[in-house]
Amino acid sequence: MIRLWLHFVLTTILIGLSSLIIACDSPTPPTEFAPDGEIVEKAIVLQLTQNLQHLSNQLDMTLPQLKINQIQVKKLDSTLVAQLSTYHLQGTYNLKLMFPRQIKEQKENRFDIYLQRQIEGESWRLLRREYSLYYETPQWKSYLIR
Repeated sequence: MIRLWLHFVLTTILIGLSSLIIACDSPTPPTEFAPDGEIVEKAIVLQLTQNLQHLSNQLDMTLPQLKINQIQVKKLDSTLVAQLSTYHLQGTYNLKLMFPRQIKEQKENRFDIYLQRQIEGESWRLLRREYSLYYETPQWKSYLIR
């Protein structure tokens, strides 16, 4: 009888410890695999170009050349989007806008981007949330970073 009780107690403890270990196992990707500085720079330029393209079309003007530097990532989180490793980066950068007749510089612009590593692990995509009246939750659009 004591043996049966001891077996029951040990089994209960082992199940409890197993549950605790599984609960602590995070489904988020490790930050060691986060994108490098070159990918972050290209993603910021892609996002800026998309935003400026929309604006320049409305104003009927040509896009300026962009140069960014002094990128500082201040926050990095990892998550899964569509079962793929995704990194949310926030920080600042300096921007130089080169127009045909003038150059404008801006310091400490903020960025907030989502970067997703593709299955093969060789390419990255910029993710942008798109809100719609048709969907309750935001949908993700992705753009290949070249």
